[in-house]
Amino acid sequence: MGPENNEFEYCTRRGVRQIDSREDGEGREADGETGDFSHRRAYPLPKTLRAYWLAPMELTKLEHAALILEEAGRRLFIDPGAFTTAITDGTRADAIVITHEHPDHWTREQLDRIIQASPDVRIFAPAGVAAAIGDGPVTVVAHGDSAEVGSFRLRFFGRKHAVIHESIPVVDNVGVLVNEKLYYAGDAYTIPDGVAVDVLAAPAGAPWLKISESIDYVLAVKPRHAFPTHEMVLSRAGKDMSNQRLAWATEQGGGTYHPLEPGDTLSI
Repeated sequence: MGPENNEFEYCTRRGVRQIDSREDGEGREADGETGDFSHRRAYPLPKTLRAYWLAPMELTKLEHAALILEEAGRRLFIDPGAFTTAITDGTRADAIVITHEHPDHWTREQLDRIIQASPDVRIFAPAGVAAAIGDGPVTVVAHGDSAEVGSFRLRFFGRKHAVIHESIPVVDNVGVLVNEKLYYAGDAYTIPDGVAVDVLAAPAGAPWLKISESIDYVLAVKPRHAFPTHEMVLSRAGKDMSNQRLAWATEQGGGTYHPLEPGDTLSI
């Protein structure tokens, strides 16, 4: 469980916001230059947690399901797939997490670009992805596994992709919790047991998704912060409608919803 005063800086094309999230759910916002958070209380952290909670981590949303997390100058890529603009800067990458084998979550071309820029990068993925990649340096992970690479601590949850239709095989899928801050379930509604989720990547649109299911998922997780993912199958009108519904669900648990667009960054 995270500390009671998580401060977020929300950087978008529309400017910079700092967000003070408190346990009572009554977060306050302030201008990035003049904000006053003098009301915040300080809580000491055990030394073993300080590296994860005190060091800032930058989350950048790309198109669809792809994310880049950056901490201490190093990067973690998640699900760089076919619906994401070609990643041309794969430098400083410690790891790539691929949640499952569908092409909207990874392609050979996206992986090759990152590996060429960061030859020592490690790949974490379920067995189906490892089989599809073939000769790549993949560490196979499953529900309950954990790993540390650079400044990133990874914990994996879940077993199967959500059902699309009975005629379509259900593949392996793992969600990932990064540094006890960000949780992203891949193409599933897996709730991480025993985790108070600070930041949730909430699915917005998919062949396996009804918005009512995504709303129920956010209501069950009760994240302090949430943002949309898996949205490139939606029109602009569809994205707006999904954002409205997911914002409502996030707010029911006292959280704040951030309608991130590709290229937007959240400091967590």
